[in-house]
Amino acid sequence: MNDAAVAADEIHFDVHGAVGMIRLDRPKALNALTLGMIRAMAARLTDWAADPTISAVLVTGAGDRAFCAGGDLRSLFAARAADPGLFPRFFREEYTLNAQIQAFPKPYVALIDGITMGGGVGISAHGSHRVATDRTLFAMPETGIGMFPDVGGGYVLPRLPGQIGMYLALTGARLKAADCVYTGLATHHVPHDRTAPLVAELSTLDPAEDAVAAIDHILGAHHVDPGSAPLSSRRALIDRCFAFDTVEAIMAALARERDPLAAEILAELARKSPTALAVTVRQIRLGAHLVFREVMAMEYRMARRMMAGHDFFEGVRALLVDKDQRPVWRPARLEEVSIADIDAVFAPLGDDELVLPPRR
Repeated sequence: MNDAAVAADEIHFDVHGAVGMIRLDRPKALNALTLGMIRAMAARLTDWAADPTISAVLVTGAGDRAFCAGGDLRSLFAARAADPGLFPRFFREEYTLNAQIQAFPKPYVALIDGITMGGGVGISAHGSHRVATDRTLFAMPETGIGMFPDVGGGYVLPRLPGQIGMYLALTGARLKAADCVYTGLATHHVPHDRTAPLVAELSTLDPAEDAVAAIDHILGAHHVDPGSAPLSSRRALIDRCFAFDTVEAIMAALARERDPLAAEILAELARKSPTALAVTVRQIRLGAHLVFREVMAMEYRMARRMMAGHDFFEGVRALLVDKDQRPVWRPARLEEVSIADIDAVFAPLGDDELVLPPRR
């Protein structure tokens, strides 16, 4: 069965008024992205960008649990022996879709109602409007599977307030709606039980209207204050301890703190891949000074190098496939990760670089 046939059951497209609707429809898999879904979404966004009758796009996830929990790494892991090129193709096309969303010429509204992690962040965070609900659970947990926060995480995270981006990148901390609004990861908060009226009102958008102004007005009218953000009370410690440029310095700063939160963070970092942590610190610091397309090219280099190493597949095995929760990292200790090891992850790929289509 080809990608298009598979994707027809996994992702659905519709048009209501002047709004193109995308619904991810793999609720049992937490709407995890397959290559077929990525290809179908990219093709439809290309069509809608050029269609004068489409003023905006709305993306939602089916089911009660997730917007999108990420890429379908379990299926990719199972297929990698038969098709070694599948992982590189997946990341290349996923990152290209992320860039397409970031450059989309019309309002792009992501209703992140439920689990939103990894690849789910990539198809939401780069859009113009991100709507959190009381069911939102946001995270970039990649260092726990021997990876780095990709799908444009190297662009989004360094631009969050203070050192919150570095904290999220290294720890994979989970955020709910209040923290998403506080950090700017979400532009609005609408309780889950009010999302149906919101979608219905968005569906009445007139092609003759100023779409940006109309959507801003609609979302503003439905927005509800999510309350105080837990991150705000942790902000001083996070900014103090995560301001350094090496994992060792960050961990040393945490060790000096008397706040029990610092000890909890240290314990969490100790469970992550040492290589992934070291690589992620550099990614976040470099990403702060790069434009989006440069970040995506950098992340593709990084992804290819991490796929050629040990920790990524070991992390996927331990956390997602066998679920023994006992990854064996190589190297096992942070001090064994050399500068040369980190440099190699960022090395150019020559003819295999990610080259994004020109912006229109």
